[in-house]
Amino acid sequence: MSTTTATFLAVTKNLARYQTMTANEPDVKTATAYYEANIGSVTSASGLVKNYRLLSYALQAYGLGNQINSTALVQKVLEGGVSNPKSLANTLPNPAWKAFAAAFDYTDSGAAAIASRSPSAVKTTTGDYVEQQLESNEGQQDPGVQLALYFQRVAPTVTTSYGILGNENLLEVVQTIFGLGSTTTSSQIDAEATAVGKLVPLAELQDPTKVTQLAERFGAAYDAKYGSGSSSSLTVVDGSQPTTVSAASSILAGVVSSTATALSSLQTNTYFSTSLLDSLQGVRLGG
Repeated sequence: MSTTTATFLAVTKNLARYQTMTANEPDVKTATAYYEANIGSVTSASGLVKNYRLLSYALQAYGLGNQINSTALVQKVLEGGVSNPKSLANTLPNPAWKAFAAAFDYTDSGAAAIASRSPSAVKTTTGDYVEQQLESNEGQQDPGVQLALYFQRVAPTVTTSYGILGNENLLEVVQTIFGLGSTTTSSQIDAEATAVGKLVPLAELQDPTKVTQLAERFGAAYDAKYGSGSSSSLTVVDGSQPTTVSAASSILAGVVSSTATALSSLQTNTYFSTSLLDSLQGVRLGG
């Protein structure tokens, strides 16, 4: 049975081939064709939110697929734009929200200059969608590979150590590599951020070689902790649908990208205390 690290390296070294195979999957081809044919007609945040298929595709492309039913949150993020430092997209700790709002910038750019409608932007979004689907496919076989691929892709976008603390999956990778505990309190946020910053300097996350090395170390630690290709199963909730997956993927429950979803999951999982996540959010989403 292949190890997590071996599979991760096999995918990264043959990424173009894996991406092509994923893009040619019937469901992916159908979803992509619809997106390419229809995204150009959308000129407002509400227009995107009201089209379930387009919104689902766009969210999935930015790692926010489990937010498809959070339409009020999505619209608020889009309508806030990214030019104001205090906008919702800029205050949420997960950089995926800012990237999503920037890509579908119906507020700051104006309807006459929607970046998401340009051929290059459409190509970027469809490429990201395929990458997300590829990672999900790998996770069905080995959740550790999905986490390693996610870390390699997302870690370079982090700008502060709080971005790692506020992202369940990035934090899981760091905790697994360094054997850290999985609980903390709101009073420990600054100390935890400092510790994470020393273990994983942000400058290293801008070096592709160092990021890959960290992902490899995670793979080895993951296999040591859970066993290669752990096959014992249980039911977890990925978004709104119960799914039976390997026991190791209880740390995933899908790629948890949203602090809104994280708040509810943290009631039964102890990555952070609720008060810690509230502090990291900067805003409360439930009111």
